[in-house]
Amino acid sequence: MIRLRERLTFKLKLLSIPAALLCGTYSTHAVSTASEETFVFETWSKQTASGYRGEIKVPENRQRPDSRMIPLRYVRFPATGESSGPPIIYLAGGPGGSGIMAVNYRFGMFMALRQFGDVIALDQRGTGQSSILPECHSGQRYPASGAVSDREYIERYREAVRECMKFWQNRGIDLAGYNTRESARDLDALRAHLGAEAVVLWGTSYGSHLALAALGEMENRIARIVLSSTAGYLDRLQAAVDSQPRARAAYPDIKGLIERVHGKLDLNPVPMQLTKDNGTTVDYLLERRDMQLIASSFIADPRSAARLLDFYRALDQGEQPAFDSVPRRYFPDAILHPGEPISLNAMPTAMDIASGIGKDRSRVVAREAKHSLLHDYLNFSYHLQGLAPELDLGDEFRQAPRSKVPVLLFSGTLDGRTDINEQRAAVSGLENLTAITVENAGHNLFMSSEQIQLAINRFMAGEPAQGDRIVIPLPELGPKTLRE
Repeated sequence: MIRLRERLTFKLKLLSIPAALLCGTYSTHAVSTASEETFVFETWSKQTASGYRGEIKVPENRQRPDSRMIPLRYVRFPATGESSGPPIIYLAGGPGGSGIMAVNYRFGMFMALRQFGDVIALDQRGTGQSSILPECHSGQRYPASGAVSDREYIERYREAVRECMKFWQNRGIDLAGYNTRESARDLDALRAHLGAEAVVLWGTSYGSHLALAALGEMENRIARIVLSSTAGYLDRLQAAVDSQPRARAAYPDIKGLIERVHGKLDLNPVPMQLTKDNGTTVDYLLERRDMQLIASSFIADPRSAARLLDFYRALDQGEQPAFDSVPRRYFPDAILHPGEPISLNAMPTAMDIASGIGKDRSRVVAREAKHSLLHDYLNFSYHLQGLAPELDLGDEFRQAPRSKVPVLLFSGTLDGRTDINEQRAAVSGLENLTAITVENAGHNLFMSSEQIQLAINRFMAGEPAQGDRIVIPLPELGPKTLRE
């Protein structure tokens, strides 16, 4: 299956460390700065850690001398090592994800990294606790129980974006300030606030895009990077399925299954009922596009991919997919909020427009989409091009960064969100690359194996990698009834 992705916003995992500071003692902030307050962080699972809450103010748009100031809020967990290094700043994905919220599901890793320096959970500009931006509820809707063509679906979304841009601009929000370049400059501002000579950047997904962009803004204060990605997803998934007899019997031809179901849905969309947030149900007409959007999310990791195959198998057998058996966070808004207004947040919308897509790449995407099982829904922001050309950062921004910093690359073999060719192009200017393949890992691989943490620890300590492959157990990929 052809992956469709532009820019550096491929899904990666990233960590960077100043090489010049790997040896010796670094002065970290083990006590609160003047603008911080002490508190105890409690995760969703009731784990706790003492830390500090802080805030700095940065210009919304550094290109305007009269720009208003906006907050950047963070949580800092002090270093525990005897000879700790520079502060480590976590960069969430999205764009639009909350770094502070990520502590809840990456708590163990946050705590483990404290041996190397203070660990900072940052909510980037316009996200989480740093957001002062109102959500926009447009006048556009997708009918829950009526068929909508791809063209109409896309145009309604584009019109919702147009409405929301006017909404935000009328409220004094400078959308030109919400781009990756400004966020990269925020990192340098946070570094200065912490009194640090340099910082470590640890990110995931869009956070990798941000960290690579930071190389152009503060390279002398960043020295090492860890990334993860993979290629040939459906072929790799089929090979994994074929290694399990029950799964192989159920899914002998994954591509054929997906193509067959998409064809059926084009001819006869499936009426079904969806459960809304308030527990009520609503009639919904499941179309081929819905499954393409759902698949674009579920292919991230092998466990969610197994549930996706469940959905396709049920539809192929004339049954309704058990959407209610899966956490709602995996589903697109059209499934989560059927028939409701299209709602948008300013930060991710403006970020996607600003990162943009070049004309040559746009033509390639349009050509490849005709033959892709997921069409161009894997990266729906592709359809934002041309809506606000004044926000686009341009082709120069989209060039791969050039740097001599050492790079450690993790590649999860069952990550369906990343194309290896575009990932290689994005890091082509990085001269010192070490690659580690994580067999059976998906997009969210950081906490999938203790061996990954150990590899990062060695990297943090300036030690060479021990081998180029990590193997983790493959989850059961057969139908749910066969997995139970």
